[in-house]
Amino acid sequence: MQIDIITVVPELLESPFNHSIMKRAKEKGLLNVNLYNLRRWAINKHMQVDDYQFGGGAGMVMMPEPLANAIDELQQAKKYDEIIFMTPDGESFNQKTANSLSLKENILIICGHYKGIDERIRQKYITREISIGDYVLSGGELAAAVVVDAIGRLLPGVLNDETSALFDSFQDNLLAPPVYTRPADFRGNKVPDVLLQGDPKKVEEWRHEQSLLRTKERRPDLLDEE
Repeated sequence: MQIDIITVVPELLESPFNHSIMKRAKEKGLLNVNLYNLRRWAINKHMQVDDYQFGGGAGMVMMPEPLANAIDELQQAKKYDEIIFMTPDGESFNQKTANSLSLKENILIICGHYKGIDERIRQKYITREISIGDYVLSGGELAAAVVVDAIGRLLPGVLNDETSALFDSFQDNLLAPPVYTRPADFRGNKVPDVLLQGDPKKVEEWRHEQSLLRTKERRPDLLDEE
């Protein structure tokens, strides 16, 4: 999979993709993330990519020319399955969306900044608008990192144990069950006996019961979506 990201501050995204699971995905050749600085397509020698908004009001707007030129040039090299704009008013990002996007081959992500991007870019180029929550960040870079991480770990071969992702929270609309490791007795608090008995069927049943219980207690809305 290849994910291209257009941003005015690529430095914000360098660290998230050079460590841990994302680094492993790149080293295995399973995920390639390219960062493109929008100022490469700036309209003048001052590297301008934003301007005041028509009608007045606080906040600068990312201009249409640099973004259009950037997208047009990148599209000459490849066809994108999705062109995503990270924005607070987009659809809420969830595990179902991550699963769907992990099946794509080429994705372009536009990181908004300042007051956002010119509406004409959204209308002409954007195929999907995504929000990671009901709050506002300084830009779309951190949100893009969240989306790429959620997608990348789902790619076959990225995780050492490919079944791990199948038991993550929100798969099948359930939260993940409690997990334990050594020691079996920590300051008088013991690991449930079922996990120590070595019966895979009983362990699976226990985990499913715990997932249901935890979901009912913490996120009953997930059960209503089934």
